[in-house]
Amino acid sequence: TTEIYTLSLHDALPICRSGVLRGRRRKGMNRMKVLIAEDDATSRLLLESLLRKWGYDVIVARDGEEAWRILSSEDSPPIALVDWIMPGLEGPELCRRLRAHIPADHSYRYIILVTVRDEKVHIIRGLESGADDYVTKPFDPHELRVRITAGERIVGLQEQLRHMALYDSLTKLMNRRAILDRLEEELARSRREGRRLCVGLLDLDLFKNVNDTLGHLAGDDVLQETARRVRGALRNYDIAGRYGGEEFLVILPGTERGDAIRTLERIRDAVGGTPMLAQGTLVSVTASLGFACDDGTSGPEVLVRRADTALYRAKNEGRNRVNE
Repeated sequence: TTEIYTLSLHDALPICRSGVLRGRRRKGMNRMKVLIAEDDATSRLLLESLLRKWGYDVIVARDGEEAWRILSSEDSPPIALVDWIMPGLEGPELCRRLRAHIPADHSYRYIILVTVRDEKVHIIRGLESGADDYVTKPFDPHELRVRITAGERIVGLQEQLRHMALYDSLTKLMNRRAILDRLEEELARSRREGRRLCVGLLDLDLFKNVNDTLGHLAGDDVLQETARRVRGALRNYDIAGRYGGEEFLVILPGTERGDAIRTLERIRDAVGGTPMLAQGTLVSVTASLGFACDDGTSGPEVLVRRADTALYRAKNEGRNRVNE
């Protein structure tokens, strides 16, 4: 869809080069990704030139289907400028599909519709389809920049809320709900790819004694240090979360039984190898771990239950050990 702009590409490029529209993004800041979904080459180049000068990392889609593939991917741009009329999938339909199919706990995508349709009925229709904002053509570059900046603020706030919903505030690990959801995802992925997956459940031995003798602040210090040591002992693709209280759940994708034992023994050594500093006092802490490997038929709840049973045996057999 080709439209005539008040600010032409010929006029805009010298302004961009002069730095008048340059953003105020600080050096060292991560460049936020912005998707431009626009089938008209002139419009696309104009928007791309402006956004790059403002400090954004620009990704381009030339039709609605390509935009959908990018926005539905795991690492999609958090902000998108979407033309209303495009081949394959129009802007409002793209918004509806995005809101209907992207899980609520995934990173938020802020959508700005860009179009010549400036009647109120079209604005309402665009926003009802799931767009967050609306810019009419011909657009004013300063207005566009301000609207994108507002989108950045919303995305930042949404990400903070998402982080609060998924992560334990004390240990900074995934919380119980998030780690169980992740286990379900990883289990499905492992089975699709024909790989093994194992799950470990860690419990701090006699942790109640720390709280009773040194207080709950000392107990919090021990939990934080335990989380740090568990993270440090894991491989890059392993996942850990706080399962509850002094229990931690560890997901080991692509792992056979022998590798699971070695990884969990490394975690056990990391947790109990040296004393932890808790409210100015050195505390010796040990951990018991139980684990289970996927047999190809059990659901995530059964897998965790098997790991819990193995953990119970490790406790009964003297603590500070790994059991299956």
